[in-house]
Order: sequence, then C-alpha cells, then structure tokens
Amino acid sequence: MTGAAAPRDAVEVLVGFTRRLGDEGVVVSPGRVHAMLEALGELDAGSMRAVYWSGRVTLCASPEEVERYDRVFADYFSGHRPRPRVRVQLPEPTRPVAVPADPSGRSEDDDAAPPDRLATASRMEVLRHRDVAELGPDQRAEVHRFVSMLTPAALERVTRRMHPASSGRVDAHRTVRSMLRHGGEPAELRRHRQARRNRRLVFLVDVSGSMAPYADMTLRFAHAACRARPGTEVFTVGTRLTRITRELRGRDPQAALSAATAAVADWSGGTRLGDEVKEFLDRWGRRGTARGAVVVIASDGWERGDPALLGTQMERLARLARTVVWVNPHRGRAGYAPRTGGMRAALPHVDQLVAGHSVDAMQRLARLLAAQPAVGDAVDHA
Repeated sequence: MTGAAAPRDAVEVLVGFTRRLGDEGVVVSPGRVHAMLEALGELDAGSMRAVYWSGRVTLCASPEEVERYDRVFADYFSGHRPRPRVRVQLPEPTRPVAVPADPSGRSEDDDAAPPDRLATASRMEVLRHRDVAELGPDQRAEVHRFVSMLTPAALERVTRRMHPASSGRVDAHRTVRSMLRHGGEPAELRRHRQARRNRRLVFLVDVSGSMAPYADMTLRFAHAACRARPGTEVFTVGTRLTRITRELRGRDPQAALSAATAAVADWSGGTRLGDEVKEFLDRWGRRGTARGAVVVIASDGWERGDPALLGTQMERLARLARTVVWVNPHRGRAGYAPRTGGMRAALPHVDQLVAGHSVDAMQRLARLLAAQPAVGDAVDHA
C-alpha cells in the first residue's frame, strides 16, 4: 500500500494517513487523532475494518468529510475499503386511531381518507357506547386495547412542607442566610410555597361471577392508572381480599392482566363485600393506604353477607378517604335503581355513583378522577 510500502510503526502509518486527510480538507485536530488511536487500541489493530471504522467515527464530522475520508482511505491503503453493513429499516407498525365522527356523517376529506381508517373510526365510535357484556371476543379485545390506552390524570394535594419558589410568601430563614453570606448587606428576598404531591388512588375491584364481564375492563383501566400515577394501589374483592398492585406494574397490559388473574384465587366466585372492605381497612386503610386517598370501588353491589356490615365499613372508609367513587356497571342502563341490599347500605357513604359498562363510561371515570370531586357532593341515586 502507498503509505506502508516500507516497514514502519503502525502509529506512523496512521499519522501519515491523517496528514493526507488534512491535505484533502478534512479538519484533523490532535484531539481527533488521539481519539482515533484510543479507539483502535480497544479494537483489533491488525484488522482493516477496525482501522476504517475507528477513523471514520472519530475523524469525520459531516457527510462531506465522510466522502473525502472514504476516498483517501481507499487510495492510502491500496484500495482496501471495508463495506459498511447495510441496515434494513423496517416500517413502524401503525396503530388504529379512533377518530370521532362528524355529526353530519361526512368529514372534510372523505375522498382522501383511507377506507380502513374510516372503518376503524366508525367501528370504535359504535363500540364506545356498547355494554362490554354484550360484545363478542374480537370486539371485547378491541375495547380492552382502547381502555389500556387511557391515562387518568395524576391528582395533587397540598402538603405542609414548603419548597423554594419564584413567588409566594417570603422565606425568612433563607433570606437571612443569604444576607449573612453577603456580609449582612440587603439581598434578594427568598420565597417559598407549599409543596404538592400526587394523591393516592386505590381500586377495589369486584371479581365475582356477576362482575366477570366488567372486571377485566376495570382492571385494564386500573393498570393504565398504575402506569400513569405512581402510588396507585389495586385490590380485588370477592370471597377474599387480594392485593395485585405488584402484578399490574408491568408495562404490557396483557402480561400484567395475566399475572393479576393468576394471583387471584377467587375469580368468578361469590361476593362478601362487607368482610373484604373491613379486611382492607384493618390491614391497609388505617395504616395510610386509604387516608386522604381517592378510593374507587367497582362492583354491582350483590352482597352475600350482611348488608349492615357493609354499611358500617363504608362509613369507616368515608371518614378516611378523600373521595369514594362507586363504579356500578348497571348504572348505565335505563331505569336503573339501587335495589340490592349492598348498594342501598353503601350509597349513603359514597360521594359519586357512576357507570362502568363501556368505553365511554371508562372515559367519563377518567375525567371524574381528574376533576377530583369534593367530599360531600350530592350522589344521584336514580
């Protein structure tokens, strides 16, 4: 090769190569040369591929310099030019997006819109209001994917702790310390305000047989909340209380739901809401899990135990929690009235009673949790 006809030290060969690069207009600084030698020291110095790539990565800073580098390399090292590996760029998978339909039934660019997008949008618009218990397996899977993409907003609460801020009350301690650092001269007023923290969200999901069509969708909503809001706690209630927060922390919805289902031993069993709410309060609620939290109970209110016990425990829960929201899938049906003993015992201690039978109901629940209704708001019992 041109620069290596006589036996010379490898460093001299590389230095000669960099000089040729400089003659061709490539900016070769001592720092770049040193970086090239260090890179080559980590690779196989006897490999032309290693020489080529260590120099190209460290000596070239623009596409123009890459072209000059390739030309000089091929000439200097007798035409040897390693072929770069070709990366095949796969197209990114597209995810169907539900687009709300125009009330007139036609959008501005109907002629240009792809048929599959229009079909997906109209199909999702229809499924948004359908009762999930009436859907087939394919439709239910599509609803579950949509619910998994919901992101309930993180609620905040004001704490007693103060933190520095650009506006707010004057922080006397920090202001005085700043003055002392400046020899007692007047300094800028330091200010602070009360810190904010996310308010805890707790789910109690009924997994009894009567709630089977709705429990899966509600748990997917809870999984979305766990991903969006750190500190969210999820329990299942049936014939026993099961904490599944750890299982729902995974990123993949299907894997998280599979792990949660495997952890629940009483899936599609009976319901003893009073006993399970009592166990939750005794083991978790009084230790801080329910204190000041927004508690969401998803159940149809069918109680195999004593409704009076459920009423007593709901009264305890209402004293601890910031807000109690009851999600009943039958609430969305026309002519619904809370006639079961469990619902009638619990309602006096519930702040909000909402539906939970469809995608639209889950979206309304997400907006309700973001609005953070105040304790004592009137509950519509109709």
